[in-house]
Amino acid sequence: MPKSLPTIKQIAQQLQVSPATVSRALHNHPRIGIQTREKIQKLAAELGYVPNTQAIHFKQKRSFVIGVIVPQIREAFFSEAISGMETIALANDYTILFGQSYDDPEREKTVVNAMKRQRVDGLLISLSKKTTHYDHLLALEKLQIPVVYFDRVPNLADAHKVFCNIYAGTLEMIKWLFKHQFRKIGILNGPADLPASRERMKAYIDGISRQHLKIDMQWVAETDLSQESTFAAMETLLQTRKPPNAIISFNDYVHMDAVQWAIQHKIKVNQDLAFVSYANLPITRYTTYPPLLSLEQYPEKQGSVAMQVMMDLLLQKTLSSEEKTPPVHREIPFGIAEPPGKLQGS
Repeated sequence: MPKSLPTIKQIAQQLQVSPATVSRALHNHPRIGIQTREKIQKLAAELGYVPNTQAIHFKQKRSFVIGVIVPQIREAFFSEAISGMETIALANDYTILFGQSYDDPEREKTVVNAMKRQRVDGLLISLSKKTTHYDHLLALEKLQIPVVYFDRVPNLADAHKVFCNIYAGTLEMIKWLFKHQFRKIGILNGPADLPASRERMKAYIDGISRQHLKIDMQWVAETDLSQESTFAAMETLLQTRKPPNAIISFNDYVHMDAVQWAIQHKIKVNQDLAFVSYANLPITRYTTYPPLLSLEQYPEKQGSVAMQVMMDLLLQKTLSSEEKTPPVHREIPFGIAEPPGKLQGS
């Protein structure tokens, strides 16, 4: 049979001291003399003693685990965000429990409940594209389990959230397109219920209006982010009597599907039809037709800032008896990734 791990009680019996003395010595308690402390620590090392973290966490009423839920871990944006989160979590002696919603609200609820059963100390989440109700997340707050939203955040004033200013970035994209002579600008937007889609749409309307042009709703189409839906939306945009000569894509994945449709229909990408997008994912650098302009949303920074907000909330929770913490909003400044060379517009 495999040898079991040594316990504090066994170390105490071997050295003929109390378990309390062993525990204090292993934690360098000043009440324990140097010689006794060194003797206990030496034996613990020889026996291969490992602290029982579950017992410690139970005593402290903490699990030192943070739940993280994203639509899909394999998406480059979220994998970069997770990288930022993990760096901060490990630096604070926390581990991460991951879950994926696959953009399904019911699955999201199931994963949230699983996180709750695992007694996570807090939850970071980027909402599914179809989530419109937040009762399953507000229930965690009632249990004093803080929730920090990132990237896809709800329109809740009391929520802790970390996000990029999509509205301001979209205004800049429209100004850039006008500067390069692309005046007939369409938008290939995401699901209407998604806050990010509403934010993009508001910025699109305001941006076009600021250029003193009338909004043409024929140049507005929606995709559920699937390739099939994006193809259908492109068909809608390009079959109008006066089709757009530039399209703002909801994200880089939608952009790549839209470009594929354009190529299949013999359209000269980024000449007859220009594309700009969001996220500036590294994968677009290896595609034949990357977006002419991409709004950089800094996913790794969003992740690290979101996790730091969580660490601050948990620290505040241990130092204060207050049940309600004022909402924390952290806006990550956007960046604009411009293409090299001269552009052609019409």
